[in-house]
Amino acid sequence: MHGEPAADAVALGRIRRADDVLEMQRAARKGGTEPVLRWLARRTGAKVLLMTSAGTPAHQPQGPLSDAERRLAQRGSRELAAERRRGSVAIDQDGLTCIVLPLDGSRGAAAPFLAAVAPRPTPPELPLLLADATSVLSLSWLAEHVGRQQRRLTVAEAGTREAVMHLLLNGHTSAARQVAGALGPALPATVRVYVIEGPPQARSQLAEELGEVTDDDVWIVQCPVYVDHLFMLEPGDSAPMRVWPPRLASTCWIGESNAVPLRETATGYAQAFHALAAARAGLERQASFAANPDLALAVGPTAAVWSATFLAPLYAHRPGRPQDPDSTELLATAASWLSFRSSATAHLKIHRNTLSARLTLIQELLGLNLHRLADQAALALALRTAAATKALAPPEDGAAEAASPTLDELLLQPRVRAWAQEQLRPVTAPDVPECVGETLATWLRLDARIGSTATALSVSMSAVRKRLTRSEALLQRSLLRSPSAVHDLWLALRALDQCSGSVDRLWAGEYLPGDAVMVPE
Repeated sequence: MHGEPAADAVALGRIRRADDVLEMQRAARKGGTEPVLRWLARRTGAKVLLMTSAGTPAHQPQGPLSDAERRLAQRGSRELAAERRRGSVAIDQDGLTCIVLPLDGSRGAAAPFLAAVAPRPTPPELPLLLADATSVLSLSWLAEHVGRQQRRLTVAEAGTREAVMHLLLNGHTSAARQVAGALGPALPATVRVYVIEGPPQARSQLAEELGEVTDDDVWIVQCPVYVDHLFMLEPGDSAPMRVWPPRLASTCWIGESNAVPLRETATGYAQAFHALAAARAGLERQASFAANPDLALAVGPTAAVWSATFLAPLYAHRPGRPQDPDSTELLATAASWLSFRSSATAHLKIHRNTLSARLTLIQELLGLNLHRLADQAALALALRTAAATKALAPPEDGAAEAASPTLDELLLQPRVRAWAQEQLRPVTAPDVPECVGETLATWLRLDARIGSTATALSVSMSAVRKRLTRSEALLQRSLLRSPSAVHDLWLALRALDQCSGSVDRLWAGEYLPGDAVMVPE
């Protein structure tokens, strides 16, 4: 008879222990180690935390620790780290008891220790509860450790892919190939570039969904400049991507470039960006770049001579100090700023003060005022011509410089005039309201400043934006968001100005003889 109560107590103890283990498992399934530690603290009344072998908390403790509790937990962790064969450590000191047990890790993963500090006398079930908790916490911690490692790898891979895209956009094709070869897949000889614009908060998930439906040789990169943009590079010799994941197709806009050589990825990006502007204005949410001749090609071989002479001070620049930018960095900074303006800091990974200092130096070396659209357009054409013609060095002698034409002389060529007319033709069609072309011309004349344009036309800034948005749809080019076609359009107007022979007539909005092209106000 006397044995029955004892047997009942043992059975009840086993049931209670089983319930405790189930509660810990439920807590682990809900949120991992933290809910289990909170449950242990409530169940035992002890301060429960994970400690490293160095005696420091591996996370924020469950409740504040007194100095005595912290010292006791540190001592117990260090003693167990020094003598792991003991399996556990129990220390009584200053009216407190500290129990420390190891968690099970995996190869290469040093698991922390489970420590509990409680006032004496401690609950008799505390050691058993902690021992049962170690198996649950070991699995939870290991899963969290693997998850952290995977996230680090994902971040590292994304950073490497971004670096490859950065190298390609800055013309460093060989370096990009080397980095891409280490990461995989190898970069193809020709590429087609896509710019995908969608909800910023869903960008990572959209990239994953896109990766599931594309081949292994496709590169998908999150844009470092625009938080709502994704890049995608696919081999140029493959069929263009037409079947997109359903959510991406219904919530995003997609711009597609022509197939371009890998070394001209920057050109492909600009094409895709302009196609994106056309996609926003269409019903299908996707658009391909509308082929348009490049001004550098229209100008012909003399463009290379002009570009080399124009950029000669940058090529010849030698930094005075090791930390100062060299000519290569200045050229990359100029190209990035013309494409992204203030967001060039994100593209180049530099501080805004560094960007400002470099732009000031570029202006001083070239004798430009980059607040003026005219000087921006000239620099943009020179950089693009240098990239297209591989004019990577200044003329070798003064004779070449003397023979170099001026920008206005380049724009006087008949081929350039034809190019300029083609650029402006969409906004001068008979069915287009006259105010659209007038607003575009005024905006270009006033250095692409919306406020000044609104004042000049006596309309609101909102009206100016709406008209420029209409121009974007007609031209199928981005105007209000960089990379913008604003430099090409300014050069087109300047070319027609030179051909007309009268600046006053050009800005007065008259037509050139025999042309159906509206020129600026």
